[in-house]
Amino acid sequence: MKKITLIIPAYNEEAVLPRLFERLATLQSDVSTCHFEFLFVDDGSTDRTRELIAIEQTQNKSIQYIGLSRNFGKEAAMLAGFDHATGDAVVIIDADLQDPPELIPQMITFWQEGYDDVYARRRSRTGETWLKKKTSEWYYKILQKSTRIPIQRDTGDFRLLDRRCVESLRSLRESQRNTKALFSWIGYRKKELLYDRDPRVAGETKWNYRKLLNLAVDGITSFTTAPLRLSSVLGVVISVCAFIYILYLLIRPIFGVPTGAGYSSLMAVILFLGGIQLLSLGIIGEYIARIFAETKQRPPYLIAEHHRADRKKHEK
Repeated sequence: MKKITLIIPAYNEEAVLPRLFERLATLQSDVSTCHFEFLFVDDGSTDRTRELIAIEQTQNKSIQYIGLSRNFGKEAAMLAGFDHATGDAVVIIDADLQDPPELIPQMITFWQEGYDDVYARRRSRTGETWLKKKTSEWYYKILQKSTRIPIQRDTGDFRLLDRRCVESLRSLRESQRNTKALFSWIGYRKKELLYDRDPRVAGETKWNYRKLLNLAVDGITSFTTAPLRLSSVLGVVISVCAFIYILYLLIRPIFGVPTGAGYSSLMAVILFLGGIQLLSLGIIGEYIARIFAETKQRPPYLIAEHHRADRKKHEK
């Protein structure tokens, strides 16, 4: 039988884990054509998340878990899962149960038909605010307009990936990762699967607007250089406009047009140009910061412990 690895990043999810274990056990009993491996990646939780996973592992030998040395973020946690997944295919699913495990059998069916990347697209997003939905929509529009690679809209990390997709993602070792965009960048044969996203079963979301904004900035700057090109275009346009304005100031006295004091207009132009310059420097600074992070070549994550049920001794 083929082996399917479920990568489940978790950070402070003790409230939802009992329900998750139940639904994973149901999935395991309902699907007899595949062998499942449940790979939990504890991203430096400060509650009983790792303890509950360890207890469940004694009951379900298909569970293994990795404990990162601190909270590195979901992108790094997913990469750790890719590095340690052993299945013929991999399914990425969040621990909060907003993405239903019951959809996985349908993903497996499409995979068996020859698709390499079966991604779940959200038809509706229950429990999320209007502002969060709209900002997500704007983000995907901006990202799509800034690159030539097709980006799947309203699509998160919930998907099934063939082994060759996983190997391709493992080969991309940049520290500033945007895995959602990388799913599109690697290509391969894709299949869309529509579903209705559920609200969290328990606990609270770890994504506030500040973190979402940082994620959006990281995603755009790590995947496209369009902001740099935009700042260059703005610089050219403003320079041309300034040159034309200077010619106008020089020529108009010839036609008897008096040149007034113009303090307000002068300050407006200075402040406008200064704002554009600071914006361009900020954009350049974002890219320089990412170059600085990449040149240090630090590992994306560090593992504190790795527990496998099929080994007598745990790796630490």
